[in-house]
Amino acid sequence: MQNILVVDDDAHIREVITFAIEKANYNTIIAENGFEAVACFKQQPVDLIILDIGMPEMDGFEVCREIRKHSEVPILFLSARDEEIDRILGLEMGGDDYVTKPFSPRELVARIGAILKRTNGPKITGEVKPSQLQAGGVQLDPSYRSVAYNGQPVELTSIEFEILKLFLDRPRMTFSRDRIIDLAYPPNIHVSDRTIDSHIRNVRSKLTTAGAPNLIETVHAVGFRLAALPVPS
Repeated sequence: MQNILVVDDDAHIREVITFAIEKANYNTIIAENGFEAVACFKQQPVDLIILDIGMPEMDGFEVCREIRKHSEVPILFLSARDEEIDRILGLEMGGDDYVTKPFSPRELVARIGAILKRTNGPKITGEVKPSQLQAGGVQLDPSYRSVAYNGQPVELTSIEFEILKLFLDRPRMTFSRDRIIDLAYPPNIHVSDRTIDSHIRNVRSKLTTAGAPNLIETVHAVGFRLAALPVPS
């Protein structure tokens, strides 16, 4: 069973979430505040974190910053505020999804399943290995869901991985924001254009830090495409 860390200072919310995801055959780990969340994460393996933003003392954003120092484990933010700036900030910090309260437990479980499916990827048996996707010295392995530049790993969140895979898989295509949403997200997940911009900025920043700047270029008034870059010597 996959371990899901549920972090919320509201006991009723924790109970609703725990009931829903345990019914869906996930194992839950409970944290009542941000400090407990960080401690739990360090003590045991976690496959996904459901993280409330509006907690006292150490809020969800602070917890995310601490966890992202060590791991790219999927994070699904919860918030009572449905403001776009909060969504964008959460995604730019490395969140994989954002759900506002009150929420549907069934939708929450569906979003968890979609994130974990993207994160885990297809299972490969035997010695058959799918071809890696490459561009400008960046290598993406769809089976192991790994990304590297010149042999050095690049850590991406699950949705960032899917977006980069789109560009590497179709190197001559320009993608509109709506098309990226259609292809990189599971069905019935609704996000804004600015959310896509946030993810693109994250991918660009991580690739630039690794030594691969300008891999994704902006096509004015259209969208984004893969830039033609030389393979590093």
